[in-house]
Amino acid sequence: MITDKMELQPEVLEAVVIRFVGDSGDGMQLTGTQFSDTSAMFGNDIATFPNYPSEIRAPQGSLYGVSGFQVHIGSVEVSTPGDNLDLLVAMNPAGLKTNLYALKPGHTIIVDSNAFNKKNLEKAQYQTNPLEDHSLDNYRVIQADMTSLTKEALKDVEGLDNKAITRSKNMFALGMVYWMYGRAKEHTIEFFNKKFKSSPNLIEANTKVLNAGYYFAETLELIPNAYTISPAKMPSGTYRVIMGNTATAWGFLAAAEKSGFELFLGSYPITPATDILHELVKHKHFGVKAFQAEDEIAGISSAIGAAFAGDLAITTTSGPGLALKGEALGLAMMIELPLVVVNVQRGGPSTGLPTKTEQSDLLQAMYGRNGESPVIVIAASTPSNCFNFAYQAAKLALEHMTPVILLTDGYIANGSAPWKIQSIEELPEIKNHISKEAVEDWHPYTRNEDTLARNWGIPGTAGFEHRVGGLEKDNVTGNVNQAPENHEKMTEIRAEKVKRVRNYIPDITTEFADSGDLLVIGWGGTYGSLHSAVKQINQEGYKNIGFAHFNYLNPLPKNTEDLLKRFKKIVVCELNNGQFAKVLRINFSGIEFLQFNKIQGLPFGNNELIDEFKKLVK
Repeated sequence: MITDKMELQPEVLEAVVIRFVGDSGDGMQLTGTQFSDTSAMFGNDIATFPNYPSEIRAPQGSLYGVSGFQVHIGSVEVSTPGDNLDLLVAMNPAGLKTNLYALKPGHTIIVDSNAFNKKNLEKAQYQTNPLEDHSLDNYRVIQADMTSLTKEALKDVEGLDNKAITRSKNMFALGMVYWMYGRAKEHTIEFFNKKFKSSPNLIEANTKVLNAGYYFAETLELIPNAYTISPAKMPSGTYRVIMGNTATAWGFLAAAEKSGFELFLGSYPITPATDILHELVKHKHFGVKAFQAEDEIAGISSAIGAAFAGDLAITTTSGPGLALKGEALGLAMMIELPLVVVNVQRGGPSTGLPTKTEQSDLLQAMYGRNGESPVIVIAASTPSNCFNFAYQAAKLALEHMTPVILLTDGYIANGSAPWKIQSIEELPEIKNHISKEAVEDWHPYTRNEDTLARNWGIPGTAGFEHRVGGLEKDNVTGNVNQAPENHEKMTEIRAEKVKRVRNYIPDITTEFADSGDLLVIGWGGTYGSLHSAVKQINQEGYKNIGFAHFNYLNPLPKNTEDLLKRFKKIVVCELNNGQFAKVLRINFSGIEFLQFNKIQGLPFGNNELIDEFKKLVK
């Protein structure tokens, strides 16, 4: 029995998973980002997963035109955007139909009931209205006439047409969710003031609708079902929420600052890598030279020219662009210049699934060039460590005088997570092989004994004149030398140079178990999903299950074979059809590698991984 003097307290949760879905014009990405940023400001650990259509503007109300943003916030470690939803916010019938499968039974749906009209229901292939036919009886459904209530809230705001008014309804949904989870509105209102500083009426409109949604939720008397998530306990330091593409850009900025080189980016826009270009363009005050080329080939060729001239040179792309860059990448490898190629992987060949994630390009990165053309290949594994591996890619390229391919993917590139800000002083030293003092008998291909890295003579510097090109060169002078024995020797030297990188990268280590019944192997952006699943299955009592995640793919860490032999079974989990498993079989022919693959444009789910691991250990 509740009396007037009793105060109802929100239910305290360790974590919650929320997904916002609607048409691609409904502002779901902005809504999810604001909720994520506000939760991060509160101190929660977070992980996000934006998921939007491949078409620029898919047909309104269609099933394949749904845009979504999922966020997982917690007071405990959060390493994935989550599997099963605690709350689904659906702005139209198509969003409800395509996402209801992920909602836990008995949990909450918020819908814009104005959108559930005959036309939209037909587009979503509903025979009857799910808000009326009892098909949602297993969920808690909160209906809000968001479109109508938004129009009512903005009836006195001048200078807005009907389209601008209707587009504000996403802030009504955000206000409701803010109230339900005890989030403050101030951060978002501050965002309005900055984003729309030249349009006061838009500041007023968005603020009014946000407040309207917030107070609407309060009037629904949801107090018994309101929640709070306490701040997470994280290592001390200054944090900010960062997207993977932004972290990648900042990693290169840090590498340029640490090494003393100017940063050059030659790039052609391509989804989902373009945001790296967008970010670096903002930082010309740091000496960044960003060149938007007319095509992918021009992008990498300009970067090769910048490397020849003495810059830290990078080029960014996705899978189809990496294919186009193949010949020029072979040239950079042949000349032995430091160059970083960032490939933000996406789904499928050709145009494929440009907004979906997939680990589709490992074999292309390893072998996708003519001739014997080995390059260093590394992969980032979380949105935040894109910073570290961008920095490491630059360090390896400069110190070993050879191209490096850095693989990320759409999942971690567009996702966001807390990142502990690092100072330049904390980052490892970056050495280089620039020749500074002219010496008698200087040659461009005189090599460092340990790394086999060649001298780097900057054009225009007296005493360091030399020629480079795509024709086979002499081992020392760099002059053209097509003798059969010389070509074989140069091919072996270039391969050995990449192989020796093993001496400068960390050993592979395991989490949860050093030996035992099953070793789970992953690489790149699957880290969060695999870490979370192996952690959970160990907590359930399935002991002796280890997890090894690879960030260094070519060359592999020196101790890889020793680690593999400590487990009875090995399963390689990838968002492709088994590319890393192929690489491991090539390198370790006497070891059996099982596979668990997913090729749906989506990350691994926690439950599907756990089910697979249990089958293997039983």
